[in-house]
Amino acid sequence: MDYQQQLVIFKQNRVWRTYTGGKVLDEMNGEAQPKDSHFPEDWIGSTTQAKNIGREEVCEGLSDAFINGKKTKFDQLIKQDPEYFLGKKHVAAFDNNPMLLVKYLDSSVRLHFQAHPTAEFAQKHLNSRCGKAEAYYVLESRDSIEQPYIYLGFQQSPSRHDFKDMIENQHIDKMEACFEKINISPGDCFYIPGGMPHAIGEGVLIIEIMEPSDLAVRFEFEKSGYVMPVDARFMKKDLDFCLDVFDYNQYSVEDIINQYRQTANLVCKYNESSYKESLIDSATTLSFRVAKSSITGKVDKSEEDFYIGIVTKGDCVITCNGETYHLKQYERFFCPAGLNLLTIESTTGVEILECYPPIAGTL
Repeated sequence: MDYQQQLVIFKQNRVWRTYTGGKVLDEMNGEAQPKDSHFPEDWIGSTTQAKNIGREEVCEGLSDAFINGKKTKFDQLIKQDPEYFLGKKHVAAFDNNPMLLVKYLDSSVRLHFQAHPTAEFAQKHLNSRCGKAEAYYVLESRDSIEQPYIYLGFQQSPSRHDFKDMIENQHIDKMEACFEKINISPGDCFYIPGGMPHAIGEGVLIIEIMEPSDLAVRFEFEKSGYVMPVDARFMKKDLDFCLDVFDYNQYSVEDIINQYRQTANLVCKYNESSYKESLIDSATTLSFRVAKSSITGKVDKSEEDFYIGIVTKGDCVITCNGETYHLKQYERFFCPAGLNLLTIESTTGVEILECYPPIAGTL
C-alpha cells in the first residue's frame, strides 16, 4: 500500500458498551433509521481493543484505516513504518503504541458512575503502562435536554466506609447526593484525572481524548436494563482493592470549573483570520495534548508530531502530495508525523480539533 505523504481517513468504528446511545452517531453515518443501542461510541484511530466481559469472542475497538480507498487495520498500518507514522522519538519512547485513544461518545442515558486508575496505580498494581486520564470536548446535546451536564469529583465527599456501603448495596440516590451537576456547553473542554469519580449526563455528544486503555471501576452496576457481570465492575479485582483508586477529596463546583475546565491559549496565527489554540498541554497533563485550529481561507500547515484530527465545525478541503480530501463536519483523519506539509482551505471557516500523543521523554 502506498501511504507516503497522505492522510489516513477513518470511518465509524462502533463499540459495544454497557450503557445506551448512538442515535446521533447513526445520523452522522446516514443510517435510514437511527436509533439508540448498546453501540454508543465510535473509537477513532484506535489501536486499543475494548474489554467487554461476556463478549471476549468479539474483537472490537481496533480501527480500520483508509488510504486511497484501500482498507487496512490501523495498528497493522503503523507496523509497516512506525517511524513515519508516529515519529522517530515517539517510537524510541513508546514503540508502536500511539499512546492515545480518541472517541465519539453519544449518550442517551446518564453514564455509570465510575473512575479510572492513574498511570502510577496501573503500573504498580495492574501491569499496565497506562491508566486512564481523559478529557471531554463538548460538541452538542439533544434537543430534549434543557441543560446538559457532567458529574465530576465529589462535591460531598463520603468516607471510605460509607462509600463502600453505597457500592455494596447500590444506594444510587446516596451516590448521586455526593455530586452536583456541572453545566456544560458546546466548545467546553474538561480534564478528568485518574482517580476522579465522574459520569457524563444524558443526551450529550462529546469527543473523549484519553490514555489508551479500557480500565474502569464502575461502581453503579445497572444501566439501561443491563446488569454488569461481577468481573466488569472492578477490573477483575475486588471492591476493597478498587476503593484505593478513588480521589476522595471534596471539590466545589467552582473548584471544578477553575481547575479542570480548560482555557484556550493562542499558539500561533496562520494568517489574519486563522489561528491555532492549545486546550490541553503539559501544564495540565503529560498523558496527551489537545489543540484546535480555526481556519478561514488557505493555510499551509505542518506539525512535528502525528495527530488525530476531527472537523468539529464547518468543512474544508485538505491537499497533500497531490491528493485532495473533502472533509465535512464530524469527519476524522490521521496526520502522520512524517507528512511534510498539508494545505487546508475553507471559504466559510472550519474548526479542527487536534489530538496529540504525550511528548516523548516526559513519561
